[in-house]
Amino acid sequence: MTTDDQTPRPGPLGHALDPLAGVRRPGDPGCDVYLTGTVFLDIIFTGLDSAPVRGTESWARGMGSSPGGVANMATALARLGLRTSLAAAFGDDKYGEYCWETLERGEGIDLGASWTVPGWHSPVTVSMAYEGERTMVSHGHEAPLPGGISLGVPPGRRLGEEPGGGAPGARRAPAARSAVASLSPGQPQEWIAAAAGGGSLVFADVGWDDTGAWDLAALPDLAHCEAFLPNAQEAMRYTRTECPRAAARALTERVPLAVVTMGAEGAYAADGRTGETAEVPAIMVEALDTTGAGDVFVAGFVTGTLARWPLADRLAFAGLTAALSVQEFGGSLSAPGWGEIAAWWQRLCSLTPAGTPMEQALERYAFLERLLPCPAPPWPRARAVPTLGFRGTPGTTAVAQRDDRTA
Repeated sequence: MTTDDQTPRPGPLGHALDPLAGVRRPGDPGCDVYLTGTVFLDIIFTGLDSAPVRGTESWARGMGSSPGGVANMATALARLGLRTSLAAAFGDDKYGEYCWETLERGEGIDLGASWTVPGWHSPVTVSMAYEGERTMVSHGHEAPLPGGISLGVPPGRRLGEEPGGGAPGARRAPAARSAVASLSPGQPQEWIAAAAGGGSLVFADVGWDDTGAWDLAALPDLAHCEAFLPNAQEAMRYTRTECPRAAARALTERVPLAVVTMGAEGAYAADGRTGETAEVPAIMVEALDTTGAGDVFVAGFVTGTLARWPLADRLAFAGLTAALSVQEFGGSLSAPGWGEIAAWWQRLCSLTPAGTPMEQALERYAFLERLLPCPAPPWPRARAVPTLGFRGTPGTTAVAQRDDRTA
């Protein structure tokens, strides 16, 4: 795929639904979202009755494999129909080959800014899901950067290039409508400022501050972000407030748009430019595995923002996609596409009696009617699970039937 191609392409689940069709114009960037980070191979064990006990062997009733790490976010974005470009290192082992093929061929993600590192083995995470929680064990080494390659380059600049020059033949990251970044306290990333300066809207989340300082001054890249999406605990600690809503409003002094996720309470957003606020309650579901739910929420919010939806619709859509994801196991395995969203909406409409409070609650999602494919696939729909594939079986390297007897 070429990043400047404006031709609509089918989404990874086979739906030719482009959520940005109404806002695309000639000359727009061919890439909707650019992101960079570390790709892991995730191996997920499911159907454990309890946490493994020291000195014993536990058998899982299900297992799945998929690209993880930054691939969780990239997959969530691509499955919502956004043209996604990922810059990451891949090992030249079988794991790296599998992750590359799954992301590029299976999910339609542009890897033109990524590279393979000879002799470097892929990072691996083993995740065990039980009792609605997860435990993870990871291993990996920092990827060496070949000559002319610089991790985290901004859209529109050559990899390894300084402003005003560059090595001939160096690969170029695409210009993009937006970029997604993960902030770390005390670790500024030069590419974020350059991306914002080049016209990309930067959406950022943040990890837990292990130092305990919770100092917004340690996040200088916030000054270049369009939106900041922390969870409630992170937001309140950074703003020294005791309410996530107050925290969101306080954060708009640093960033135009603050979105705070509040778990079972839903999400709250404040727009510092207009003074608008919005709150949407969470959709109550049985959570099987919350891995990657935050990435899916961000992907849903990015989609709605780029499509220029009202703030409340963006929040509702992000919460819906996250709710659908936690009903499946694994990070990138759980990201929903438009087929799952359509099936959820049409099934709920068919089961909701007219004139009831439930019907009034569904009005919050009525904006989906003009977006969704029709007819929707049957519900429930089994989601394909990527695996390393079976020898001699065509087409199973990228996508295969899932091995999960707990569904």
